[in-house]
Amino acid sequence: MSDIKSKVQGLDPNVSPRDVKSIADSTGNIYEVLSVITSRANQLAVDLKNELHSKLEEFAVVSETIEEVQENKEQIEISKFYERLPNPVLIATHEFLSDELEYKYVTPEKRD
Repeated sequence: MSDIKSKVQGLDPNVSPRDVKSIADSTGNIYEVLSVITSRANQLAVDLKNELHSKLEEFAVVSETIEEVQENKEQIEISKFYERLPNPVLIATHEFLSDELEYKYVTPEKRD
């Protein structure tokens, strides 16, 4: 996952308009393209979420009262870093347009 984070550092986190017809040229069907991008975005979202939670678990302190909230600058920096990352859909779209995604069609098997 660290290669994804380093790869998307230069990626613009803002949404930009895309030409839908040019995106669909590779498959001929925009719904297939959206299915591929959505599947990859879901994978990225789960991976990033799990990685963030594992890093923040290091700072977890079990306390009995709510008043004992401790502010940790390192924890805040980690959270800010993940907030600044582009949305997983933007990352997946960039990967698709850069031909970095591999996908294949699963054909149903015939039953005898």
